[in-house]
Amino acid sequence: MRHVISLLIENESGALSRVSGLFSARGYNIESLTVAPTEDASLSRMTIVTTGSDDIIEQINKQLNKLVEVVKVVDISESAHIERELLLIKVRATGKDREEMKRMADIFRGRIIDATDTSYVIEMTGNQQKLDSFVAAIDGAAILETARSGVVGVGRGERVLKV
Repeated sequence: MRHVISLLIENESGALSRVSGLFSARGYNIESLTVAPTEDASLSRMTIVTTGSDDIIEQINKQLNKLVEVVKVVDISESAHIERELLLIKVRATGKDREEMKRMADIFRGRIIDATDTSYVIEMTGNQQKLDSFVAAIDGAAILETARSGVVGVGRGERVLKV
């Protein structure tokens, strides 16, 4: 089962290393990892996407809570939540393919943020399935480069991750 775990962590050197080390030491895989400072400069918000049974996720949460730098841990996938990921993709755009790439970007609600005579850079946000579908829908030979941010998410409604 896929889980999206959000945590508040002290914004200090080595904190990210200790969290990722916890996963690797126990043989848990991190599918996606995103970290950025919050509105409180002393804290960062980390979003980790991982898979595992409920027992494994419970164990991960307990281990994360034992780390000194971790302030709070929430599995946001346990209830209604919103998650997004950013994709930057550079595609070949010449001749008749140029108009097709623009049309595909429009269909998936992407934006062309850079254009040269031979390529486009398309920016797209959405859930993982949407971005995967876009990449699958275009000709693989036309893809020159991709960069994805990893998942960020928040709980819906009154649920918040704050100290």
